[in-house]
Amino acid sequence: MTLLQLLFTFFYVGLFTIGGGLVAITLMYGPIVEGGLISSQQFYNMVAISESTPGPIGINMATYIGYELYGVIGGIAATAATVLPSLVIITIIARYFGRFQDKPLVKAAFTGLRPATSGMVLVAAVQVFVIAILNIPAFQETGAITSLVKLPSAIFYGVACILLFKTKISPILIVAAGAIFGIFLL
Repeated sequence: MTLLQLLFTFFYVGLFTIGGGLVAITLMYGPIVEGGLISSQQFYNMVAISESTPGPIGINMATYIGYELYGVIGGIAATAATVLPSLVIITIIARYFGRFQDKPLVKAAFTGLRPATSGMVLVAAVQVFVIAILNIPAFQETGAITSLVKLPSAIFYGVACILLFKTKISPILIVAAGAIFGIFLL
């Protein structure tokens, strides 16, 4: 992938990311991982790091991937290409939305975007879960059901879910604990 192709790829990601950073991850996966630029394991390691750092995950991922492929110039280019469509679209919407917000076609478009966006977020969440918790290569190699789950990761996931849903602990602390867990225990 050339630097220009990288720009077009992340412009596409920025243009069609409706619903947040997890949607951007879903859109990045195809051209970046399936395109053979990085492995899926590298990609999901980047997801983990991007989730753990301040800022929007989609932008963090674009910067990280661009930097990994082309250094500082790649990081800047991928970030700019990801942000540019949103800036243009938001500027246009801010200027004209008041005139069109009550139109049936506009309302219908926003109604249709909700389930589509939810589906894309679900796909990204399932992909991250599979990489983080399941050990599919080991299962395929051994055939043993006990090798299917990465036990330390599954236990951490369970504890994190219980803490998030049963206590008032900040999700930021869970993310930080996950980063520490990943660095030192995996």
